[in-house]
Amino acid sequence: QVQLVESGGGLVQPGGSLRLSCAASGTIFSIVAMGWYRQAPGNERELVAAITSGHSTNYADSVKDRFTISRDNAKNTVYLQMNSLKPEDTAVYYCNTRAYTTLRQWNDYWGQGTQVTVSS
Repeated sequence: QVQLVESGGGLVQPGGSLRLSCAASGTIFSIVAMGWYRQAPGNERELVAAITSGHSTNYADSVKDRFTISRDNAKNTVYLQMNSLKPEDTAVYYCNTRAYTTLRQWNDYWGQGTQVTVSS
């Protein structure tokens, strides 16, 4: 089993910044990718940003040039630097990892979510 521990959420004003962190632990053979999703009330959960073990990244168009995802492979940790935050960024943010627990078996694992609120 893989566990994800998230931190860094909170309340910020429009234009402000937050940095989210997520550390993976447990029975991990290898990590394929880590990323961040978000879900606002009444909306579907959507991909915000993701990064592979090969350092390839992709972003939702709505956050491109404002958010930056990075990772520390040695610590199995992924970060999301969020700048120029807008009220529409308000959501619960979930950390996700696709990880192998054996040589051949993999699964997706989720954090419990952290609230990000952007408001004056």
